[in-house]
Amino acid sequence: MASPEKIYIDQEVKSSPLALKIIEKLPAIPVEILLPGEDISQISAPSDSLTLYLKHYRGKFLRPCPGTSKYRCCSYRIIHIGENCPLNCSYCILQAYFQDRVLKVWANQDDLWTELDQAFSRDKEKLFRVGTGEFTDSLALDHLTQYSSSLINFLKSYPNVCLELKSKVINLSWMQSVSCPSQVLPAWSVNSPDIIALEEKGASSLEERLTAARACARNGFRVCLHFDPIIHYPNWESGYKKCVEMILDYLKPENIAYVSLGSFRFMPWLKKIIMNNHPQSTYIYNEFITGLDGKTRLLMPLRLKQFKFIANSLKHGGIFRQLYFCMESDLVWKEVLGYTPKDLGGLGNHLKRLTFNSDQ
Repeated sequence: MASPEKIYIDQEVKSSPLALKIIEKLPAIPVEILLPGEDISQISAPSDSLTLYLKHYRGKFLRPCPGTSKYRCCSYRIIHIGENCPLNCSYCILQAYFQDRVLKVWANQDDLWTELDQAFSRDKEKLFRVGTGEFTDSLALDHLTQYSSSLINFLKSYPNVCLELKSKVINLSWMQSVSCPSQVLPAWSVNSPDIIALEEKGASSLEERLTAARACARNGFRVCLHFDPIIHYPNWESGYKKCVEMILDYLKPENIAYVSLGSFRFMPWLKKIIMNNHPQSTYIYNEFITGLDGKTRLLMPLRLKQFKFIANSLKHGGIFRQLYFCMESDLVWKEVLGYTPKDLGGLGNHLKRLTFNSDQ
């Protein structure tokens, strides 16, 4: 992973453990302290310059997953540790919000711990599925921040919480901090090898991801896999067939906690951004409609064909009860899997049972 060309630090967190740790690891990188009221967005920097910003964050750290009432959501909670990603995936929704190469990391971790303690201590019987891979990749900056290890150490006092680390890169250093493997779910996005090679610049290969997943399984962890986004492109069947075959070569069904399936979907304004940033990407010219949530989605017959193909391939390999859809309707669930989230007692409850191996 490339190192940043410059580090900006809010004055309030310049002496924080996280800031001191990163400065020690990157002694040759210039550092600029931002005074209260200074805005990094006003600082001129080349658009291709990778910058690290250690920020005193004042917003909410624990958030609900940004789903919609129009489709079935998984009731996942986000631990918000930063924004933006050093990878360069052509389809990434973050492009619509972050038009720069500034990697933001929240350095006021004491405030994070306080908020998490208040949420998780309120009812020790309430189970939480949480993760850090929504506004950034969970592991892409871990070689600098060790944020995952810090979270794992903090969460040891909260057996009602399970942390998912979702990534497209390989960094297993966090494993050294784990005392209870059932409290951590290492997770990787998976895709057709064709899509990974063409559309996920800077990310690890599928083989590398699955090798890491197998290493986790051999160390007592269950892993999660996310087919998201599933992309429609010429010869997609052979690409996703290869992906499933590789999964079955590296992992046993009992190694897997759950597998999500999500078709490529995007806010309408993202199309132009992809066209400008990634002119080689042709999947954005597929047959799309506007969904109930306002997002652009592949036509349902095309989605269903892809979903059925991948789901049936996984089922033949013994992976079935772990499957779920990300942001799809009951109609899709019924057509592909033969049941709806309601039949499972609600998707959020179902995934908590898979996560904690419980009936709660």
